[in-house]
Amino acid sequence: MNSRRQFLSFVAASPLAMVYGQDGAESAKDMINIMDFEAPARRKVPIAHWAYMATGVDDDATLHANHEAFKKILLRPRRLVDVRNVDTSVELFGVKWESPIYISACGSQRAFHPDGELATARAAKAKHACQMLSTVSSTSVEDVAGALGHPPWYQMYAPPTLTGVEKVVRRVEAAGCTVLALTVDVAPGRNTETQRRLAKADTRQCSACHGTGGPGNTSARPMNAGLDRTGPPTVVTWELVDRLKQMTKMKLIIKGLLTREDTELAVEHGADAVVCSNHGGRAMDDGRASIDALPEVLAGARGRIPVLFDSGVRRGSDAFKALAMGAKAVGIGRPYLWGLGSFGQEGVERVLDILNAELKLTMRQCGTRSVGEITKSYLV
Repeated sequence: MNSRRQFLSFVAASPLAMVYGQDGAESAKDMINIMDFEAPARRKVPIAHWAYMATGVDDDATLHANHEAFKKILLRPRRLVDVRNVDTSVELFGVKWESPIYISACGSQRAFHPDGELATARAAKAKHACQMLSTVSSTSVEDVAGALGHPPWYQMYAPPTLTGVEKVVRRVEAAGCTVLALTVDVAPGRNTETQRRLAKADTRQCSACHGTGGPGNTSARPMNAGLDRTGPPTVVTWELVDRLKQMTKMKLIIKGLLTREDTELAVEHGADAVVCSNHGGRAMDDGRASIDALPEVLAGARGRIPVLFDSGVRRGSDAFKALAMGAKAVGIGRPYLWGLGSFGQEGVERVLDILNAELKLTMRQCGTRSVGEITKSYLV
C-alpha cells in the first residue's frame, strides 16, 4: 500500500500528470487495472459516502485478508494448447451469461454517482452481465429492470415482519425477478468503525440530500416503502428459509455462508444455490478470507447445488482461482462502485471489460478454452 501511494505521488509530480486530468484520468479508458479506479473515486465521492463504501468491521482485518489471500494461491499454466477461441460463458438457472463475473448487490449507489443503480444496470446491459440488486438500492427494482432490459436478481435483507417479507417477495415477483438472494450474514449486527471514523470528516448537512440521514439510513429506500415496522422483528433462521421456499417459486440463494455445516443445511432446506461470502469484510472481523472458506463451502454442497463466490476479487486471475476451486460464478462489489464513482456508467463498463479481459488472458495462459475446463488441476 505504501509503495502504491509513493507511485501515485510520483505520477502527480511528473510529466505523466499531463496525460491525466485533475481527477487522475481523462476517462475510464485511461484506467489500466481495477485499482486505478480507487483514487479518482475517492476524490469525487463525498467522504461520508466513501466511508460507507470503504468500511469493514472492527479492525478491517477481514476486509484486507480477502484480497491478500488470493496472492497465496498459485497457478499452474499449461502450454501448447490451441487457445485462439476462449469461451467465458456460463449458464445460471437456465440463463446463459457471457461471463461468470457478475455484479453483486451493493446498496445506496446514488451516494457514489447521481445515476446510481441505473448507470450500473445500463453498464450490465451493455456488457451482458448478470446484476444482483440490493434491498437498499436507491432506485426501485422496477426502474432498474427497465434500464437493464430484464429483471435483475434481487438480494433481500429480511424486512422486520413476515408480512413485510411476503410483501417484498410479491413485489419482486411482479417485477419479473426469478432469483431471490437472502443475505444472512449481517442480521446479528456489525461494528463499522471505519465508516464512523471517516464520516466525522464530512461537515455537510446530510439532510440536504438524504432527508434524515446518510447512505447508511435505509428506511427511506424505495424497496422499503410501505413496510410495516411496528411488529416483532423477523428472526433470520432456517425457518425463514423454509417459509420463503413455500412462499415463492423464485430460485432461492442463501448469501453469506462460510462453513460446510451451514452449506449442508442450506441444501437440506431446499436452497437452489449459496454464495460463499463474508460481505466484503463488512459482516464480522473473523480474519478469514472468503476464498479460504470456499473449499469447505464446496465440500458442504458436494455438487448438489451451485456455489457462487464474492469478496476480495480485484483481478480476473482472482476470478479464475475461485472458478478453479469450484465456484460457478464470481461476484464483484467495490471494484464496480469505484468505476461508478469515478466515471458513472462508463466506469462500470470499463471495470467489467478489464476483469473479463484478465480472466480470458488467464484462461489462455492456463490452456483452458472454456469455464468448464477450469479445474483444481490449475492450482498449486
